[in-house]
Amino acid sequence: MGAVKSIIKRDGQIAIYDRSRITNAIFKAAAASSGGFGFDEAERLAERVEWRTAESYADQIPTVEDLQDIVEAVLMEAGYLKVARAYIIYRQKRTEVREARQGAIEATDNIPYKLIYEVLRWNMEHGCESIAGINAIIEEGNYPDLVKACDHRYTNECRAAGKRVLDHGDGVRLVIVAGPSSSGKTTTTIKMEEQLSRNGKRLKAFHVDNYFFNLEDHPMDEFGDYDYETPQALDIELINRHLEQLLDGKTVKTPHYDFQTGKRTLDVHEMKLETDEILLMDCLHGLYSDMTRSVSDSQKFRLYIETLGQLSNEKDEFLRWTDHRLMRRMIRDSWSRNHSFMDTLTHWHYVRKSELQYIIPFIGNVDFVVNSALPYEFPVLKEKLFQHFPEAIDRYKTDFKRQDAYLRAQRVMQFLEPLHTGIDQRCIPSDALFREFIGGSSYSY
Repeated sequence: MGAVKSIIKRDGQIAIYDRSRITNAIFKAAAASSGGFGFDEAERLAERVEWRTAESYADQIPTVEDLQDIVEAVLMEAGYLKVARAYIIYRQKRTEVREARQGAIEATDNIPYKLIYEVLRWNMEHGCESIAGINAIIEEGNYPDLVKACDHRYTNECRAAGKRVLDHGDGVRLVIVAGPSSSGKTTTTIKMEEQLSRNGKRLKAFHVDNYFFNLEDHPMDEFGDYDYETPQALDIELINRHLEQLLDGKTVKTPHYDFQTGKRTLDVHEMKLETDEILLMDCLHGLYSDMTRSVSDSQKFRLYIETLGQLSNEKDEFLRWTDHRLMRRMIRDSWSRNHSFMDTLTHWHYVRKSELQYIIPFIGNVDFVVNSALPYEFPVLKEKLFQHFPEAIDRYKTDFKRQDAYLRAQRVMQFLEPLHTGIDQRCIPSDALFREFIGGSSYSY
């Protein structure tokens, strides 16, 4: 077993791993809790964290989040529940310090803190800021009203994004819709297109997903899994060549990618951008500078999408945005990409690694942010997925190479457990963002 040598920091940079930082954090948590332990025990636990991390991420570089999750798990497994609690509090306080230092920017996903507050305030006004609140809405028969309110808020934000593009004038030739996996980029793009079209702007989609290399050309890890979340899984050179040609008024033939077979066919879709058209790029890595290096910054408009959910449980713990998006993707992948729920769960560490390396470092210069979190999703997500989490917990609990899947499944299952289900999904409109993931949309994806 190899030792942990590097970690991915919150700004996406790779740093040298230092076990003493883990030891000191555990020791401080022990000192802050009654009946704690000494430095020697903190050192022993830090060694166990390192061993567990090395087992779980043998051929990968763990993130700071991954490491901290394992610290919490090791403390609880060792029976140090009070110390684990103190560590969680310590971890939160460090987050608050980082936010203040970074000018009120949320540390993990680099979203303006003021916007997060606005999301929480909207949720509180509509009674959906907590599991208990959503349960009450269901019990009172007001679930359809919540659906309508959530979809109305989201649609208005998409329209505001379109208006912002129009405010930039005719210089914008490329609109980049970017954000982490399953944040709802495709539907947001469509709704923004609708807004721009009503104002006389002709739009043309540039489908980056067609530029994936053949899946067989990607390296495989020890699990036989392909890392197609990295921007290097895309033919970046061809993307830039086609972007440059399109903005010069030339005709190109873009490729076509079949997700069922993992195969790409070149020169399939003929495309030409007219002088009165705007090119739209819906791309996971649209903010990654190399992706559009052939286009000048003055010609770009950057829109960022994220599930800025503010949903808490009875312990005042908030559901992580990444866990929300994981559930969306588990459902969508099962019917659109022929992936099992377990496939998506065990692949998610690639998603997070890629987000932290190739999305977060580049979102500071975006022009607009859309919140795609819809509180009414969670009863449906639970109904479709809850049965799979106990199986994942049982399967991966003792498999230290799958600790990310185990810890994530355990966390999501515990969060969703008290939530009511059994709602009538027919009240969810066919043009709703949520239909992008559960199916039944009137849009073509």
